[in-house]
Amino acid sequence: MEQVLPYIGSAKSKKVQVSEMFDHISPRYDFLNHALSLGIDRGWRKKVRKFIALKHPAHILDIATGTADLAIELAKIKPQHITGIDISEGMMDIGRQKIANLGLNGLITLENGDAEQLKYSDDSFDAVTVAFGVRNFENIEKGLQEMYRVLRPGGVVAILEFSHPKKIPFKQLYHFYFNFVLPMAGRLVSKNNAAYTYLPQSVSSFPSGKEFINSIERAGFKNNTWKELTFGICTIYTGEK
Repeated sequence: MEQVLPYIGSAKSKKVQVSEMFDHISPRYDFLNHALSLGIDRGWRKKVRKFIALKHPAHILDIATGTADLAIELAKIKPQHITGIDISEGMMDIGRQKIANLGLNGLITLENGDAEQLKYSDDSFDAVTVAFGVRNFENIEKGLQEMYRVLRPGGVVAILEFSHPKKIPFKQLYHFYFNFVLPMAGRLVSKNNAAYTYLPQSVSSFPSGKEFINSIERAGFKNNTWKELTFGICTIYTGEK
């Protein structure tokens, strides 16, 4: 798989580059995320929550939690606890403020953590979720293996990630928006030239659909499924341990 980096020419690892990029855009991230998706991203997170709710999890791990949008959505399930991890303190600072404003400090904890080296014991969580973070992993296979390791037997994983629309004319409209409109708007608002150029490039290189399901299967998950959302802009992948 092609390794796409935020900062071309930088000698830093992808992990460090991604962390620095998100630290830089964190103050504007939520605004851009909701505005550029026209608010559709909220509906995608609800679908993750509805899937996870079917399993009545007590302990949930939300990887690449960012500003905690998915963790906050999952709080509606009323589990015992949600742990969110991310490598960007800037993003989590925004998330912690949102959690405090909603009075969810007792339910959601955000911690600095590397998805490819989780500090949690085997069989620690009933559910693991990731929203728009897997393609940012330096080693996707290792990250999936770690998710499997920390899940309890019978636990579920739900991964939300951008994908590639295939039907005409939406495919062409999406390509134009994602490769030209989104990067220009992102640069103007975030003042970061790399972040919203990296986004379409990282999506283009991500192994979506059956190809990504194969990676999930290699990590050990079973009963794996994928469902395209909003004409294939996004896909939700699910599996069980």
